[in-house]
Amino acid sequence: MTSSAAYTLDDSTADLAGLVELVGRGEVAVLSGAGLSTESGIPDYRGPTGLARRADPMTYQRFVGGEEARRRYWARSHVGWSQMRRARPNAGHRAVAELERRGLLAGIVTQNVDGLHQAAGARQVIELHGGLDRVVCLSCRERTPRAELDRRLREANPGWRATSDAINPDGDAVLTDEQVAGFQVVGCATCGGVLKPDVVFFGENVPKPRVDECFDIVGRARGLLVLGSSLAVRSGLRFVIRAAELGIPVAIVNQGTTRGDAHAELTLDAPLGPTLSRLAARLAAEQGE
Repeated sequence: MTSSAAYTLDDSTADLAGLVELVGRGEVAVLSGAGLSTESGIPDYRGPTGLARRADPMTYQRFVGGEEARRRYWARSHVGWSQMRRARPNAGHRAVAELERRGLLAGIVTQNVDGLHQAAGARQVIELHGGLDRVVCLSCRERTPRAELDRRLREANPGWRATSDAINPDGDAVLTDEQVAGFQVVGCATCGGVLKPDVVFFGENVPKPRVDECFDIVGRARGLLVLGSSLAVRSGLRFVIRAAELGIPVAIVNQGTTRGDAHAELTLDAPLGPTLSRLAARLAAEQGE
């Protein structure tokens, strides 16, 4: 592997040599972030499509602290979900699933909540921050499909219409106060409790057993491949730091610099879909396919 450097991907395959070397060894842990899903039409937080930088994300404390905050969240999320559920895996997701199919991955840890890794066919996926396709009751802890809540919200809000051109990576649409006003929130169908998406909000901790499972994947890996994450928050950065402490080589593919670059042996500044597709093709060629 080369020392840490930045590249701009071109049509040559030389730029991929380091990635081919790392992933070709097998037992590679993947850590993916919002940048992997931008080519599916979902904006990221801090990269080229980072609309969320100008948004006001919901925190766990505000969500549980007031009915109006929950009304705002569910109205915005109800609109955003209609776009999120239509998103389809892009070439990057499909390439990661192909690497898994070839037996080259130790596991996939994703910071994303969109379910696109699984939709592309990946199986060994840990959703670090949960998934938008599920809802949990904060009272009885029952988990139900998001599609069921979507149906109940439409029934509770006949005639309510709102659209938005700005959808954040967590499925939160940007709406005006006028659009939010009058939106009716529903409770748990079993106990009437407060419903929350089964995702980790800002200000909420990732469950420790889930974190431990992610550390276990990184700890037994022969390499760590970071895809589309700026690593701006410790939630993902800690796995890069752990890999570096254990002497596990780290490679980062992202558009723009990341907080983990100093820990990486290889950084590649390039679009994820084309890069990962070429990586998968190179490895297939090396395996004689």
